[in-house]
Amino acid sequence: MTDEPVPQTPTPPPSPPPSGVVSPDRSIMIALSYLWLLAFIPLFFEKRDTDVQWHAKHGLVLFGAEFFGSMALGIVGLLSGGLGCLLMPLAGFGVLVLHVVCISKGLQGERFLIPNLSEYADKL
Repeated sequence: MTDEPVPQTPTPPPSPPPSGVVSPDRSIMIALSYLWLLAFIPLFFEKRDTDVQWHAKHGLVLFGAEFFGSMALGIVGLLSGGLGCLLMPLAGFGVLVLHVVCISKGLQGERFLIPNLSEYADKL
């Protein structure tokens, strides 16, 4: 019986570093992500925190949808007379509630997905 060397299996490469770093200002940046145009602050200044980046992109997409939605609602209000006076405050209250929900979920480490809008945030 001969003693042949046993081939050694190569050691696996080290695991890649985590995809993002947790920002020390994480809570503030997540809250800013859902405050309309202030979402640009975490988008530009927290490049290394992937979770903050997701919330910032999601907040910008939400802002865009609100902007175009309010424009459409304004046009409908002009064309219909008094209907716009009734719909604008209700829509504004709904938007405010949506922002509060998004901020509170973000601060808890969760993501609030809005159908058809969150898909665009992932594409940015």
